[in-house]
Amino acid sequence: MLNLWYQMLQKVCVQHNIGVILVAHHADDQAELFILRLSRSSGVLGLAGIPFTSQIFSSHTYSYSEVSKNYGVLLVRPLMDFSKDDMYKICQAANQDWVEDPTNRSSLFARNRIRMSLGDLSSSTFNSELHAIISACRKTRLFIDQVCLSLANWTLTITDVGYAIINLEILNQFKIQDVCLAKFVTLVLQFISQRHRPVRGNTAKLVLDYIQTGPCKTSLTAAGCYICPAPGSKGTRCIVCCSVDCPLPSKIEVFHAPSYKKERRDVSDGLEQIINDGKSYLEHFIPEASDVHFLDATSETVLDEAKRLNILSESTYRIIVSLQMQETKLFKAEPKVTPGHESKHGSQSVRTSSSGLLKPGQICNYMNRFFITWNIKDENEVNSTFKAAGCNAFCKSCLLGCDMELEVRHMTESDWLYLSKLSKCSCTVKNCQNPRDTLASLEGQTMESTNRCLNSARSSAREALVLLKLIPVAARRSLPVLVNHQGLLLSIPSIRFSHCPWLVASAEFKPMVPFGGGHSSFL
Repeated sequence: MLNLWYQMLQKVCVQHNIGVILVAHHADDQAELFILRLSRSSGVLGLAGIPFTSQIFSSHTYSYSEVSKNYGVLLVRPLMDFSKDDMYKICQAANQDWVEDPTNRSSLFARNRIRMSLGDLSSSTFNSELHAIISACRKTRLFIDQVCLSLANWTLTITDVGYAIINLEILNQFKIQDVCLAKFVTLVLQFISQRHRPVRGNTAKLVLDYIQTGPCKTSLTAAGCYICPAPGSKGTRCIVCCSVDCPLPSKIEVFHAPSYKKERRDVSDGLEQIINDGKSYLEHFIPEASDVHFLDATSETVLDEAKRLNILSESTYRIIVSLQMQETKLFKAEPKVTPGHESKHGSQSVRTSSSGLLKPGQICNYMNRFFITWNIKDENEVNSTFKAAGCNAFCKSCLLGCDMELEVRHMTESDWLYLSKLSKCSCTVKNCQNPRDTLASLEGQTMESTNRCLNSARSSAREALVLLKLIPVAARRSLPVLVNHQGLLLSIPSIRFSHCPWLVASAEFKPMVPFGGGHSSFL
């Protein structure tokens, strides 16, 4: 439900050109979340609780202007140091009314049970010590995030065709704690796969063991990613690419580019400045490793370590453990959201295409990773270009037929074989051995113009094969391609292959959610 709430909030912000929104989370929310996550066996990263600022990114693209800029909405929580009683007093002093959610009194919800228990046990000493351990967890998370950012700068390369390369030789030179490495690994996996759900601890540990056992010689699939040694690296580098064999974001959003430029008022520049200022301010608060207490603590040992460091007194320690055990016994898995529930709240301006059919001028958001579009060149432009070279106009029937729609899918091994055969085929339809027999069935075209189309396709295929050889085999499979209604490969936009000179296609690798999930601050 929380993700649904954020999606609805994002939609309203987009419609009203809002880049920053203030949220009234408070200190009591932070305390409740700590006990809740403690009962779910969260580690120090989860126990750090709600960040002071964070960004949310929509799973939908609402307009063409968002293709080039997608900074999300910045959530700011300025009341984190105030209790709920403080907020009541503020409203009363200002003669402001407020609304109480009636479900807040229901003991069916874990948060409510914890809230009631905390209210009964509240004392200045207990509250002070509880927030002290939360603050220590937040400081630890801030340090870990900074380490992950440094690791990304030193060891991570993200290519413009959608896969990442991790330099394991450099990575393993650093004596980095497992909690930092695990967080770094999950950041890479989530970015490449564009999964909105967090990577599970067991999966992170599996990948962590893989990169720490160098040089890597095997491959594995984890969290929607395929991980294997980089070609020619002798296992000192590994590639992380989107796995087409795993469940992926299956939604393909198709929307029209505007016929005239009518962009909404852009708030992204101002938002970016706010984020940059916040990051500069935050740098002054990054702790030294010696001031971070829970780097080696597990979910089971955080409280013990806090007691050893005198962050918690014996009485507060016992109360927190009692609350943890009580809620753990009552814990039940939350019901899953029924399929189709979320779509009711989606944008009506976006069409979700299960088949991935794309018309000229439309833009496709493919797997939350690529923005794809195609069109047909202006006839005068094409004719003038090739007449200058002493050629007549090229044919167009081999491109589309009569349906004027292309299908978007990922690249397969048969596409590679087709490019190889196309690059070697003779410049006549008669001698061209097309595995799908598509070219041999062209109708209504002269042999001369058809041969010129084949000559252009052959040249483009040769150039494409050179570029594809630079991309690891596993990463090639996640490249988007365009095919016609007969299944004939027409374009691989990422490497500029085009079967016909009339076709202009592009694919921009622009994940919906940036590396690291956007800006956040844990002050």
